[in-house]
Amino acid sequence: MQELLHNIGRDLDALLTANSLLQLGAIAIAALIAWWFGSQVRNTDRARSALAQTGFQARVAEAFLIASPHLAAVVLIAAFGGVLHALKVRSNLVDLAITLAGLLLLIRVAVYLVRLSLGNRTKGWGNTITFVVWLILALHVLGWFEPLVQALDSVGVKTDKSRITLWSVIKLLFTVGIFILVAVWAARWFEQRLMSMQGLALSMRIGIAKFAQAFLIGLSILLGLNAAGLDLTTLNVLTGAIGVGLGFGLQAIVANFISGFVLLMDRSIKPGDVISFTGTTGTSTEGFGWVQELRGRYVVVRDRDGVETLVPNQHLITNPVINWSYTDPRVRLKLPVRVSYKDDPELALAVLLKASEGNPRILRDPGPVARMMGFNDYGFDLELRFWITDPQEGVNNVRSDVNRAIWRLFKQHGLTIPVAQRQVVLEMQQPKSGEVSPGDVD
Repeated sequence: MQELLHNIGRDLDALLTANSLLQLGAIAIAALIAWWFGSQVRNTDRARSALAQTGFQARVAEAFLIASPHLAAVVLIAAFGGVLHALKVRSNLVDLAITLAGLLLLIRVAVYLVRLSLGNRTKGWGNTITFVVWLILALHVLGWFEPLVQALDSVGVKTDKSRITLWSVIKLLFTVGIFILVAVWAARWFEQRLMSMQGLALSMRIGIAKFAQAFLIGLSILLGLNAAGLDLTTLNVLTGAIGVGLGFGLQAIVANFISGFVLLMDRSIKPGDVISFTGTTGTSTEGFGWVQELRGRYVVVRDRDGVETLVPNQHLITNPVINWSYTDPRVRLKLPVRVSYKDDPELALAVLLKASEGNPRILRDPGPVARMMGFNDYGFDLELRFWITDPQEGVNNVRSDVNRAIWRLFKQHGLTIPVAQRQVVLEMQQPKSGEVSPGDVD
């Protein structure tokens, strides 16, 4: 710790000169100009359109936008350093700044390339990862890394068999992180290769990919701990505690993961299926939507309003779910209609069949049928039944079209849909002779 403080104090004393302050000011101005340039470039319409596109050229444009402030900083600092060299003025700080800015540029580009190889899972962490890696390399360049390691290694606690220090904990986290990064990259590569195998069912491919990812990440954690010098036999108590936690506090999460693997293996629900969670087939479509993707913990269901619902996997296992396209995409819809007792029910049944003739989505084999279901207080209960083969295109829209046709044809043929009403009859009676009305009693 004393060596680290001595090195920092020595470097600070060297900065308190006119030449050093001039170089620091120029470096700060170059950094501000580079930051302003990067923000201006990213906020242009051309940059936004490039980010919204896909393909190799779009990714190159995105890489340039990400690296633009760092590249501008390198150019500006190098230009100022060239001026100082031309004037034969001391430029040690500028030369150091060029090295650090160049490292930052290379690290940022490398992190972006790693993010592309891993997909969008690490999106949003690029700046943080870049700063951490750059900080470690910057400490090496400044000569502060070894004193810092010694200072962190001097702070810790001693156990029966070993000594735990801050540096050992940081090294452990860093090593495990590197192993996890490699495992995620390998899982991503394996998933891409697996998805290209059209011979396997889609749900099977997704299940194998998810299992491989979980296995590789778990294995990478164990290998990282071992590589960091941690004796895995000392984790028996920890693994026991984790098992108890999984049995009590994490049982819902574990149940969702296991349910996700069950859904992937039995292929009862797969991407592209049309499902609904509540309601009765043919009369209601509450919770109606399309399965977008199957994840380890939940299923993404998108409804006709464009709203994506994250449904826990356990909910699909333990609750009834209507799969409109499980084995046969054909589904039968029912439209209940009530007709007044004053009208001819045979004419009403014929009109119902006629209302379904002009809709192209209604199947002709099996064809629509109209049934009289019963007698109500206000009229006959009729029902039109028909089949469609494309529930993914919507169910309520075809119901609406047929209902409008029924209403139009009922008007043309003079058929009446009764309205619920009650009739109250009041009987007024005169009191007989000799009887006293209740209102006359005091």
